Amino acid sequence: MIDLHLHLDGSLPIGTVIKLARLQNIPLPSESDKTLKKYLAVSPAAQSLNDYLKCFDLPITLLQSREAVELSVYELIEELTGQGIVYSEIRFAPQLHTKNGCKQNEIIEAAIRGLKKAEKNFSTKSNLILCTMRGGSECDNLETVRLAAEYLNSGVCAVDLAGAEAIYKTEIYRNVFELAVKLQVPFTIHAGEADGAQSVRTAVNFGARRIGHGVAAVNDIDLLSEIKRKNIAIECCLTSNLQTRAVADISTHPIKEFLRMGINASINTDNMTVSDTTIEKELSLLERIAPDVSRERLFKNAVNAAFLSEEEKADILKETLNKSR
Repeated sequence: MIDLHLHLDGSLPIGTVIKLARLQNIPLPSESDKTLKKYLAVSPAAQSLNDYLKCFDLPITLLQSREAVELSVYELIEELTGQGIVYSEIRFAPQLHTKNGCKQNEIIEAAIRGLKKAEKNFSTKSNLILCTMRGGSECDNLETVRLAAEYLNSGVCAVDLAGAEAIYKTEIYRNVFELAVKLQVPFTIHAGEADGAQSVRTAVNFGARRIGHGVAAVNDIDLLSEIKRKNIAIECCLTSNLQTRAVADISTHPIKEFLRMGINASINTDNMTVSDTTIEKELSLLERIAPDVSRERLFKNAVNAAFLSEEEKADILKETLNKSR
């Protein structure tokens, strides 16, 4: 399978967390896998995206050096390979990893090193999506976009906008995505997760090729029709949408409507560690509410939505589907 919406800091394997802490002499609340998991995974009592985002404090603390970022990307791809993922797009915000003096470009280069090393050793392909941040400075966000353009097709495939959507409205970031368009950097935007359909519409108007979550779009049929007409993909993350209360119950998740309309929706994990999930768990969850949707269809949707060349997409489709027959 493929995972297009996967955050580095929210998906660190527990073993990597312990290793990073030891290497950097950073104390952990526990080194027991079971206990540590409670600090890294979202509480069942969480009531919003803002509660969910609190789980990222510890991972971000551990990812403040080039060595830590390189190692984390490498070991995450190793984990994904073990789960049978053939292609992934791993996203992170380089500006969040500069608290100890690293520059954004140094963090990006470290992530690329981890990615390239993993590609040599494991049977999976990956790319990086650089997140601009809601609540981040415009200067930092614009720098992220410029660096994405610099490293585009050299490990970086796109940019994103992540963070507290209900507090920092999508419209605020018009300048960021005008620059992305100018520099021909493709982008996805988290929208319609903690804010309404207008957030998704704004992302569409900016020129997003994909929408992260997009749950609220289901409330605007004209918007859904536009998304389909423009072939904009929606990155669905079922478990995290339940945890952030973007949906009240899995039976009401709009992915069923997206797929019914022929919108290019895919299944993704969002944050494997924070949400305690895997692609297999997400697929099993979808099967409960949409048993008629085949995994092959979802795989093809993900391939079509990937920030890859048409040749690369064709290669992944051919190789993977041939193996499954």
